[in-house]
Amino acid sequence: MALRHEKVTSGIERMPNRSLLYATGITPEQMNKPFIGVCSSFTDLVPGHIGMRSLERKIEWGVNAGGGVPFLFSVPGICDGIAMGHEGMHYSLPSRELIADMIESIVQAHQLDGLVMLTNCDKITPGMLMAAGRLDLPTIVVTAGPMLSGHHGGRRLSLVRDTFEAVGLCKAGRLSEQEAGELEMQACPGQGSCQGLYTANTMACLTEAMGMSLPTTATAVAGSADKERIAERAGERVVELVHQGVSARQIITRESLENAIRVDMALGGSTNTTLHIPAVAHAAQVDVSLEDFDRLSRSTPQLTSLRPGGDLMMEDLDRAGGIPAVIKNMLPILNGQCMNVVGLSVAQIAEQAPQGDPTVIHTLQEPVSREGGIAVLKGSLAPEGAVVKQGAVPREMMQFTGTARVFDSEDAAMEYLLAGKVVPKDVLIVRYEGPKGGPGMRESLALTAGVAGCGLGDKIAIVTDGRFSGGTRNLSIGHVSPEAADGGPVALARDGDQVQVDLPARTVDLLVEQEELERRLAEWQRPEPTFSHGWLSRYERLVQSAARGAVLEPPPRVPSSNAR
Repeated sequence: MALRHEKVTSGIERMPNRSLLYATGITPEQMNKPFIGVCSSFTDLVPGHIGMRSLERKIEWGVNAGGGVPFLFSVPGICDGIAMGHEGMHYSLPSRELIADMIESIVQAHQLDGLVMLTNCDKITPGMLMAAGRLDLPTIVVTAGPMLSGHHGGRRLSLVRDTFEAVGLCKAGRLSEQEAGELEMQACPGQGSCQGLYTANTMACLTEAMGMSLPTTATAVAGSADKERIAERAGERVVELVHQGVSARQIITRESLENAIRVDMALGGSTNTTLHIPAVAHAAQVDVSLEDFDRLSRSTPQLTSLRPGGDLMMEDLDRAGGIPAVIKNMLPILNGQCMNVVGLSVAQIAEQAPQGDPTVIHTLQEPVSREGGIAVLKGSLAPEGAVVKQGAVPREMMQFTGTARVFDSEDAAMEYLLAGKVVPKDVLIVRYEGPKGGPGMRESLALTAGVAGCGLGDKIAIVTDGRFSGGTRNLSIGHVSPEAADGGPVALARDGDQVQVDLPARTVDLLVEQEELERRLAEWQRPEPTFSHGWLSRYERLVQSAARGAVLEPPPRVPSSNAR
C-alpha cells in the first residue's frame, strides 16, 4: 500500500528530506511505516487542556503499538470563560479558522498519512473537525473530557451557575463577598471542560455521535484512567484506518451530521452548534443548513436535562451510559448505517451499549420535552434566522412581547443591567456583535448570567446578532441574521419598539411598519470597522453570516480589464 508520506521520502531525489527526518530520531525501519500526526491543543492556560500531556503520551503509545510513527505538533487553544467580558472574546470564534488552517498547513507540508486530534474546548474541537473535513485523511478525534463538579456547602457546583450567575446575585445583594469567594475557589476543582452541557461538551458529544471519536470518548471524565485507555486505543486504531483507507469524509457525511444534530437536540445542547456543524459540513463539502436544525428539532424529543437548563452534570451522563446509551434510546430516529471510526455502525454501537439510566437518559416515549433543545426563529427582525435554546426557556416565556432597549455593544447592555435599569417586559437588543460587527461574534455569557443572577431571567428577553455561551438559559435569542453590520433589521431597532417572540410558531418580529423601517434604513450608516489592522481586520472582511456558520470565504474576484 502506498503511503502519502512517500512523496517526501521515496527516491534518491528525496535524500535531503530523509536526512532531516532522521535528524528527528526516527529509524530506517520507521521510514516505511505510516506517519501519524498527533495534533494536540495542550496549553497551561485552559483547564480543559492542562491534562493533555499524559494523553499525548498514551496516543503515541497506541500509534507505536499499531505499527505507525507518531509526530506530535500543536495548535493553540482559547478558554472562552477566561476570554469573556473583554476584548479577548473577539478572538475566540476566529481562532476556529486559524486552527483549521494551521492543521491543514502542517499536514500538507509534511504529507502525513493519518491524524489523531487531541482537543477539548469550544472552538478547538470544531476547528479540528473542519481540518479533518478539508484534508480527508484517516482521522480520530480524542476529546480530553469534562471536569468533575465542584462541591461546597453540601451541594454540587458548576462554573456557569456558581460563578457567572453569582455575579448577578452579588450585585442584587443576595450573595455576600465571602460566599462568592468560596464559590470561585470551589466551582472548578481541576482539569476538564466545564461541567454542564455547554459548547465544549456539546461538541464532544456531537463528535462522537457523528462517528469521529471512539464510543464513550465524549463523556469519559478528564484525568480518568478510562480516558487514557481511550487515547491509547485511538492511536492504535488510526493506523488501522490508514491501512484500510478509511478517511474522514467516509465518516463525516450528511447522514452522520444529521445524526449529530439529532443527538444535539436530544441532549439540549449549546446553540453554538448551529455555527459549528454547518462549518464542519462546509469543510467536508456536505450541505447542512440552519433549516436542518429546526426540521430535525421538531421531530427529535429532548431526552436529557443537563445544566444549564437542568441540574445534571456531564459526570451523570457518563455514569448513565454516555453517548452510546443515548444512541440506543434514539436508534429509531437515527441513521443506523452510519459508521464510527472504531469500525462499527450506529446500529451496532446501540446494540452493544448498556441500557442507560432512565432517570438521566429518558426514552422517546417519555421524553423531557416533545421537541429538541434548539429552535430556529425567523421573522421581520431575523429574516435569515436566529437561534434559541428552547429547552432552557421557561414555559411562561415561550410567547413574549416586550419593549426594546437597544445597545450597540454587549458592554453597554451590561452597564445598563448592573445599574439596575432593566425592568420586566424589557427586550435587550444587543447589536453590532455579529461575525463582522464584533468582529468575532463575542459570547454574551456575562450578560445572560447577570440577568439570571438578578432574578430577571423569566421576566425579560435578550436578542442579539452575537452569540451566547452553551451555559446560557432563559429567553436568549442569538445569531440574528442578517447582522447589524450588514444592515439587517436589527440595525434599525430603536428604544421603545415592540418585539414579539413566539417559540411554538418559530417567529421573532420587530413590530414596526415596513415604511418606517425603510425610512430608518435610508438614514442608517455602516459603522467603521472595529479593527483597522491585524488578523481581525482580515477576518472581518472575509467572514460570512452566522446563518452560514460564520465560515470564511474570499471576496468576489474583480474581473480583469483584459479578460476576454
